[in-house]
Amino acid sequence: MKRLGVGIVGCGRISDLHELGYRGRPDAVIVAVCDVNRELAEQKAAAWGAQKIYTDYRHLLEDSSVDLVELLLPHHLHADMTVEACRAGKHVSVQKPMATTVSDADRMIKAAAENNVILRIYETFVFYPPAVQAKKMLLAGEIGEPQMLRMHVSTGATECGWEVPMDAWIWRFNEEQCGGGPMVFDHGYHLFSLAHYLMGPVERVYAWIDRTEVLPGVHLDAPATIMFQFKGARRYGVFDIEHTPNTQIASDYYVDDDRIEIIGDKGMIFINRYTTRSVDLPELMLYRDGKTTPVPVDRVDWSHGFIDCTRHFIDVLKTGGQPVLDGPTGRAVLQFALAVLESAKTGKEVRPDDMTR
Repeated sequence: MKRLGVGIVGCGRISDLHELGYRGRPDAVIVAVCDVNRELAEQKAAAWGAQKIYTDYRHLLEDSSVDLVELLLPHHLHADMTVEACRAGKHVSVQKPMATTVSDADRMIKAAAENNVILRIYETFVFYPPAVQAKKMLLAGEIGEPQMLRMHVSTGATECGWEVPMDAWIWRFNEEQCGGGPMVFDHGYHLFSLAHYLMGPVERVYAWIDRTEVLPGVHLDAPATIMFQFKGARRYGVFDIEHTPNTQIASDYYVDDDRIEIIGDKGMIFINRYTTRSVDLPELMLYRDGKTTPVPVDRVDWSHGFIDCTRHFIDVLKTGGQPVLDGPTGRAVLQFALAVLESAKTGKEVRPDDMTR
């Protein structure tokens, strides 16, 4: 079987984690990289063993050795570049969120279908091994019937985490480019995807989003509280977001403290870390029958979610089936995220299914 040729478009900080999933794979290899910064593209190509370097995305699409394109770019570029890649006959893995509008998501899904290629949204939180194990526990009835999902994220400070240049952040504060704020829409999309993965699609949303000035004239979309009801009977969720830069948090990556609690009628499941080590507790825990017990998970680093997300799509392309986060699922999560923004803007309850533009 032909080895899958991969083109990485966008060589920023996060691309190092995308590359991990291709290491040691006999059936997939990074053959090309593309970035407008040629020096950066050359550095990544040398590190990853890629033979071809592009600064123009369209030239990469003309490369017959590229079967799959990974798009690691600002959100407002996702839709048009995905459509172009599909028309060039390339499979597409696009970083979350898939687009900034539902109409753009529809264009992407249509382009993939018309050109007989597979589109998936690259989202790592649903592949983080403790979350995968939590899903298995839910399906096995470990906590009975789930009724409530509590999700939390807060910022922090660290001496050991990633150094991210300002140009990699500043576009996230531009709602035209990001599609929303950096906390709720950008990072929050991870949690919205996880909510859909664990408990299913959402029926209605009510949200409050405050603003915090972090630089003169630059505001962060936090603190915020989001309430939602799933379409499944008697299932609800709450998501809180805080900006707490004076809190010291241990992290090798971004300093975003993510924690999850799933409450059923027989017990609770806790996911206690993603990118950070903010609480001195096991990564996954189960409360049932009056006892709290750690649930062993072999792989608990944030990078493991990236590795498994990449490998999953390779397997889909090689053996068939649909990716966990295909186009329609990504569209549903996008509707959820946009409903949150609309609710906060209007002060009204919003149904994600009504978000169609």
